[in-house]
Amino acid sequence: MKRQTLFYLFFAWEIVIAQAVNASQAINAFINELNLPADSAKGIQTKLFRNVRVIEPVLSGQSIASSEVVKLACDIAQIVLGFSAVNTTPVNQTETDGTWSEVCWETPTCAILPNSDQQVSLAMKIINFFQTKFAVRSGGHSPNPGWSSVGQPGILIDLQLLHEIVVSSDASMVSLGPGNRWGDVYSALAPYQVSVIGGRINDVGVGGLIIGGGYFHLSGEYGLAADNVKNFHLVLANGAIVDANANQNSDLFWALKGGGPNFGIVTRFDMYTIPVYNTWFKVLVYTPNQAPDVLDAFAQWQENGASDSKSTVAMVISLDSIEVGLLYSEHASQPAAFAPFYDLTPAKVAIPGTNGTILEVVELFGNTGSTAAERHDYRSASSKVNAELYKDVYSFWLEQANSIYNQTGANQTFVLQPVPISLVDFGNSRGGNALGLPRENMQWWTTLIDWVDAADDDLVRGVSIATTAQWQSLSEAQGASVNFTYMNDASRDQNPLSSYGLSNVAQLKKIAAKYDPSKVFQRLQNGGFLLSNA
Repeated sequence: MKRQTLFYLFFAWEIVIAQAVNASQAINAFINELNLPADSAKGIQTKLFRNVRVIEPVLSGQSIASSEVVKLACDIAQIVLGFSAVNTTPVNQTETDGTWSEVCWETPTCAILPNSDQQVSLAMKIINFFQTKFAVRSGGHSPNPGWSSVGQPGILIDLQLLHEIVVSSDASMVSLGPGNRWGDVYSALAPYQVSVIGGRINDVGVGGLIIGGGYFHLSGEYGLAADNVKNFHLVLANGAIVDANANQNSDLFWALKGGGPNFGIVTRFDMYTIPVYNTWFKVLVYTPNQAPDVLDAFAQWQENGASDSKSTVAMVISLDSIEVGLLYSEHASQPAAFAPFYDLTPAKVAIPGTNGTILEVVELFGNTGSTAAERHDYRSASSKVNAELYKDVYSFWLEQANSIYNQTGANQTFVLQPVPISLVDFGNSRGGNALGLPRENMQWWTTLIDWVDAADDDLVRGVSIATTAQWQSLSEAQGASVNFTYMNDASRDQNPLSSYGLSNVAQLKKIAAKYDPSKVFQRLQNGGFLLSNA
């Protein structure tokens, strides 16, 4: 019996020694990866060995980091990146509520604000070593909880300091940091009399919009924002810094064009500019009882006028009005493409036909929507062009939305976004993207919802959920179904990646496994439309 006890003690001691050796090797390998000055490396080594009991379960793969481990990770990040780059608890309030929607406000254990790709790389190495939950924020415009925020224990990587805007000598290219807002980008490009395919709302961040596709007013002529990226400069899960373009890591290049936050953190987008400066625009306002006629005109323009890819229609239907923006990508006078709208009598001409600039357009159309600190949500559905379908779904939505408004005060919109065949063709001409779009003339419906009381969340969101189901059932019945969910308009419970098609999803998962074999972005990332859920 005594001999058996000694055997077990010896065996247990061997395990302890083995764990200590493994921990020591892991710590030393981690410190070597950081490539720090000797004094800093020694200080971190001492701190980690003092806390080896705390981090051993993570190092042995037994768990994701506990609160104690994440706090240690934040302490190490301050030493590695500098105290000015890491805000620790209590986190600066702007890091907590920097997201647009209140439903996303969370307080991380610390927030890292890198000012270079090297600092992003170091941040990812720290997250990898400690196996901490994390979130990445470009502009924080998504209203989906956890998409660009994380609570405790967790680390937020806020990219706001990566805000370079560098225009090439011939103004054919622009390099953008993900911390930029689109309004600043358009203003910076205006002196060169060029623009770029980006966001329609000035305050939206650059990064999230592009990797989700990126629909713009001129997408019918120049495709999605992702189609206009020549090169992605990014940090992979293991901290490696790489480029992805048509010639280098071309599979990753394709995946990043609409594949979402599954592959790395993009720290620079090298984009083609578009030769559009002069524009024509007009804004008309209609009453709700004119909705059937306006929707008929919109469908007629899609079927006929949209063949002129210089034309686009931005239509937003709210509970009390319908706003229609007519936009043409060069100076003109009453472009014939918009003929269906010329036959209608608006309640008001908010802006008469005007020859202006693209900067005026984005400033005019890009400051719409609520900027208040409220609760927000949106949702996505698609269909082929079909005026009767549009009117049927609109009638359903209007009744539901009015009822909820009377109960909660929630404002909701009904938006049809035109997606002509020319948009799909442009993307294909640039090597294709991950979205798997059918070569169809279609629309992407969305809704913007604003409300105040958290107690009303389910009630308010129920309108858009029911309307999405109505789009699906009625479009199938009327032969107008399109199985596509636009990621940048999708709500938290939707699954846009699954709408990309079985082949594309399989390819995306293969690429993710190649560049992130440890599944860091799938396991540790707090939220987002992840391939692990597709």
